[in-house]
Amino acid sequence: MKRPGAAFRAVATVLTAAAATLALSGCARTDTTAPSTVRATDVRARFGTVDCREVKCIALTFDAGPSEHSTRLLDVLKREQVPATFFLLGKRHIEKYPDLVRRMADEGHEVANHTWTHRILTDLEPEEIREELERPNEEIARLTGRRPALMRPPQGRTNDTVHEICRELGLSEVLWSVTAKDYTTTDSGLITRRVLAQSSRDGIILLHDIYDGTVPAVPGIIEALKKRGYVFVTVPQLLAPGKAEPGEVYR
Repeated sequence: MKRPGAAFRAVATVLTAAAATLALSGCARTDTTAPSTVRATDVRARFGTVDCREVKCIALTFDAGPSEHSTRLLDVLKREQVPATFFLLGKRHIEKYPDLVRRMADEGHEVANHTWTHRILTDLEPEEIREELERPNEEIARLTGRRPALMRPPQGRTNDTVHEICRELGLSEVLWSVTAKDYTTTDSGLITRRVLAQSSRDGIILLHDIYDGTVPAVPGIIEALKKRGYVFVTVPQLLAPGKAEPGEVYR
């Protein structure tokens, strides 16, 4: 029996990579851009006092809030001087906790869009996608004075139609490289271990401040990653001095 040739092995490598991408995103294959690639596009300026080209940066992101846990989370982040990026839901979240949305913005966190009702965007018609994205944009702008520049599609599911509508609305899509799957457990220790096992430089950590086990895990995550030499930044800081482009997808 003949051994597979180079051409066969090359095809197998491509298919394996594509499968890995599908498994991570939960959607059809999506071309994504790494933070280091964005930073390389513009070397003219630094973002504040943090330059992720020189220090080991990582971004904490929280989906689907605000919630009854968000005040405690914001207290932790303030005490630890850690900025985060919040991808907020509209119905029963932004509309229920407007003061927390304002506090997030006032304390230097990035306030971003996670749709109005968490419908899977790839299942919707274009006008429905626009409504899911426009309503939280308008509410966040009303509360904070600033329209979101970033969004995260529910379950990470996206496609060309979503990209095009995000481009029209001035939104960049942000996925993640670290997930604790905190929706599957209330064990804060397990959530911490999962995050620490996956974290690396330029990582984007996905957590949810709506689940009981997540916020109690955050202090330990912060402490352990600081000991490893990480600097916590928002997603825009992670990309700086480059900038996210509307309609593009970052991970």
